[in-house]
Amino acid sequence: MSNTNTLKNISGSIVLAGAGKMGGAMLSGWLAQGIEPKRVAVIEPRPSEEIRAHIAKGVRLNPSPQDTGPAAAFLVALKPQAFREAGPKLKPYVDATTLLVSIMAGMTIASLHEVLGGRIVRAMPNTPAAIGRGITVAVAAKDVSAAQREVADGLLRATGSVEWVTDEGLMDAVTAVSGSGPAYVFLLAEELARAGVAAGLPEQLAIKLARETVAGSGELLHRSDLEAATLRQNVTSPGGTTAAALEVLMGQDGLQSLMTDAVAAATRRSKELAK
Repeated sequence: MSNTNTLKNISGSIVLAGAGKMGGAMLSGWLAQGIEPKRVAVIEPRPSEEIRAHIAKGVRLNPSPQDTGPAAAFLVALKPQAFREAGPKLKPYVDATTLLVSIMAGMTIASLHEVLGGRIVRAMPNTPAAIGRGITVAVAAKDVSAAQREVADGLLRATGSVEWVTDEGLMDAVTAVSGSGPAYVFLLAEELARAGVAAGLPEQLAIKLARETVAGSGELLHRSDLEAATLRQNVTSPGGTTAAALEVLMGQDGLQSLMTDAVAAATRRSKELAK
């Protein structure tokens, strides 16, 4: 069954709690896949103009639990720090058999069950979901049925690809690699531009070169069947300019050690958010 058919065949309402950047991307993806706007309800005290545009087309804003009717799924896209405070207000939308999908960093299945209950899928998307190029990793609680997992997969796949794991303990590292990962790539573009200026390039030219190089290289990586290491080697001529730069980046205190430390720090913080 295609993802479009999966979403169109979902029976009942879909409730989205939190319509910020990630929640809004999810909503846009669902509507683009053919879900009727009137079947979606959004709980959001400060809806953006983009969300208001969806509301104008039929998406319901801040309905009561009685108004939403039987929910096929309840997706939580709040900031983790705000979740426990919002929990009592969200609880009436969820019963023991509701599919609850969380995309909050660090929030464990046990914590979600304590606050809201339901049958829980914990997921971690990333910001390229906004253009349909996200990657989401998901793990399901043991009481999630095969049909509910298919619904969750359809909802998450509306913004990109989805990978499923069975060990929830992997989710903190997932958050550190792919959830936070886009920021690392954007930082690379920032610093490459700064280095270009330091080497004598006009600022706007350096920014343009860095931005297009990172974006184009990412697209090449996306389209190629080759490993990243092979693509890197293909650019690197022995004794050439790239090799000289890579001697620095791949040195003892270079990118490998920095990235290992960065991912470890993000993993620790993800675990702290669950406490």
